[in-house]
Amino acid sequence: MRFAIAAASDRYLGVFESFVQAGWKPVKLFTVGAEDKFDEQRSVIACAEKNGAAVQSTRMTESDIRALRDLGCEALVVAGYLWKIPEWNASLKYAVNFHPSPLPRGRGAYPAVRAILEKWDHWAVTCHKLAAEFDSGDILAAEKFPLAPDECHERLDLKIQMASRKLAARVAGQFTALWDKATPQQGGDYWKKPELWERVIDFSKPVEDILRHIRAYGSNVSFAKLDGKWFGITRAAGWPEAHQYKPGSVVHVYNRSIVVAAADGYVGLLDLDVAPEALASQVQASFDARVIYPLCPR
Repeated sequence: MRFAIAAASDRYLGVFESFVQAGWKPVKLFTVGAEDKFDEQRSVIACAEKNGAAVQSTRMTESDIRALRDLGCEALVVAGYLWKIPEWNASLKYAVNFHPSPLPRGRGAYPAVRAILEKWDHWAVTCHKLAAEFDSGDILAAEKFPLAPDECHERLDLKIQMASRKLAARVAGQFTALWDKATPQQGGDYWKKPELWERVIDFSKPVEDILRHIRAYGSNVSFAKLDGKWFGITRAAGWPEAHQYKPGSVVHVYNRSIVVAAADGYVGLLDLDVAPEALASQVQASFDARVIYPLCPR
């Protein structure tokens, strides 16, 4: 089958390669400009070029969808694309999305963080039909996997990548059968992408909660205001211990490590940097204007 793929970065190379390995013929790759070092597109672009597919890094339009039809394209495969897909039903026979959550739970752009914060013991990648409402289409298949009690952002990201590749191989190998038997989603909820203030560490909480927070955001960075300066933190260690310090107080400094008092112990901030002035201002503004939304029950 001739197909186009919309993939934001090399994180979704496994999905692309799985369809090609199943005998599908790519005609075009839609990608986006890299936002940071974690979102490169070199490998997906190389895969497209190797297989004779065109590459477009600007936002997909309705005319682009119509052009796919003229190329004999039957299907659009989406994996982590950052923009809303235009209306496709009039031009393509199929369109599916690979979403990094156990749908119908966790609709939204970046559900992985909450999976860790809420202590989920399992997770999944789900392939579903593209629908007008984000992540709401009928489900073709899902690939489930366990989460560890000490799960972290980077480990979960790798698990999602590997599960996506495995799921894509299964979907590509029996696509029309899974499409025809796809089941509607029942219930579910939408998880908004975390705002800057939600990434701020609350040192009035127990050590265990603080470490989970830092693991959940990982390389996306947690924030802490220490002695009047905003810091970005990606790694920490901590331990419970009785003390009389006010939570949030800096109690020890060694080289680039800073130990901060928590409600029931200490948290050592190991990988941290002073936030650039512009980012610090954004974090402060978000923190000052924060609105707390209740979490949906599981």
